Formats: sequence, C-alpha cells, structure tokens
Amino acid sequence: MEKAGLLEKRIRELASRADSRGFVTFTDFLNLNEQNIFFDTIQKFSFVKGETFGGYEGAERRIAALIPCGDTAAGVSWPIQCIRIVPRSPKFAEKLTHRDFLGALMHLGFERSVLGDIAVTDSEAYLFCISRFSELICTELTQVRHTQVVCTCCDAEGFVYTPPTRSLSGSIASVRLDAVMALGFGASRSSLLSLIGGGSVFVNGKLITSNAYVLKEGDIVSARGLGRFRYLGTGGQTRKGRIFAEVELFV
Repeated sequence: MEKAGLLEKRIRELASRADSRGFVTFTDFLNLNEQNIFFDTIQKFSFVKGETFGGYEGAERRIAALIPCGDTAAGVSWPIQCIRIVPRSPKFAEKLTHRDFLGALMHLGFERSVLGDIAVTDSEAYLFCISRFSELICTELTQVRHTQVVCTCCDAEGFVYTPPTRSLSGSIASVRLDAVMALGFGASRSSLLSLIGGGSVFVNGKLITSNAYVLKEGDIVSARGLGRFRYLGTGGQTRKGRIFAEVELFV
C-alpha cells in the first residue's frame, strides 16, 4: 500500500480509538502533504474532529489531534516538547544551518516523523519534537558537525520565530501561481508545471495543483525541494503591461 494509503489507514484507526475510548488521539508530526491527507480523511467522519499544532504559531510541521465530538481543542494537551540547542563553546562554534541540525538528528537514528520544526537563529536552535523522545534527544545530541552542543528542554509558551528572509522583486505576466513562483524561485514557468501538477506545491498549507491559481497578498507558497516564500503583492505595471511584484523568500 502506498504511503498516502497507510497514513489514511492510521488516521482511521486513531479516529476509531478516540471515539470508542472517549479521549484525544494524536498522529506523529506531519508535513504539509500529510496534513492535507489528514483533513481530507477527517471530513469523512462525523464522530471526531481534527486540529493540528506544531508547538508555536506558524509552525510548518504539525501533529494532528483527533478529538471526540463534544470535546474542545482548548483542552488538548499536545505531546510536543521544545528543546533549546546551544554551542558548548560559542566562541569556537561553526555557523550551523537547519540542514546541519536535522542531519545530526537523523544520523543518530531519529525518524523524521518524531521531529517537528527546527528554528535556527544566529547563536542557537529550537527543536520541536514528540515529548517522549525529548530526554533521549537531550542525551544523544551532543555534536552538530564539529560543534559540541548542549540540549535542554524549555517552555515554548509564547515562542515566536521570525525566519530570515530575502526580498525579491521583478515583473511578471500575471499573479498566477506559476508566474509568481518563477519570480520567487528563479525558475522558468514551464519547469514548474510538473511540480505544481504533481502535488508538491502548497499555498497557506493547502495543496494546489492548478498553475492558474491566483495568489493573494500575504499568501505563503511552499514547494517541495525549492523552499517557501511570502507573496507581498504588486505595485504598478511596465510599459509593456507586465506587473511589478515582490516576494519575501525564506532563506
């Protein structure tokens, strides 16, 4: 059975358990595509409802909760722990990236499904993970590349993360998805068609498969393998009728 089918089967099992036992059940961390599968599947049930959360507002990777009807999401105790990762000797620390932290965790044998977002700043990183793995991660993760690190569990309430961005502007033929993606990712519109049609592009977390989809100011576009950007809007036209547009690329 393909991966999507396995996930749908798992969601059905969790929904049945939530209904029969009367308590909230949870998935592991889901990527954007898996979150779409979750919401498509949960619509088929009348006895449970679904919510997602990644540990902080704006998280991309999220855990899904299946909540028995009659209960509210406000009372859900999410099984998510935040871990602060800092260099043991900041003076000698390397400049570490998201890929460096994720690679170190995968090398230690942690499955991607137990790991949420990794928010990286200039001097430290914050990892969101499934709570039951937090102690093991804090014990095992002692080095990222050549940098010795120290991990501690911390309270993520009120956590705010503003990822680094780079502004890009240029002229586009229209505000269709493929045209704005070509600007944001520096790719040709024709090369993006298979990516969009193949189910690898999301707008505000929703799967979009039409290249003619019209973006609105503030929309966040995520493309598997390319990254994410926020569409900031347009500002006038060129003499040839093309539209000046600006995006904010997450780097």
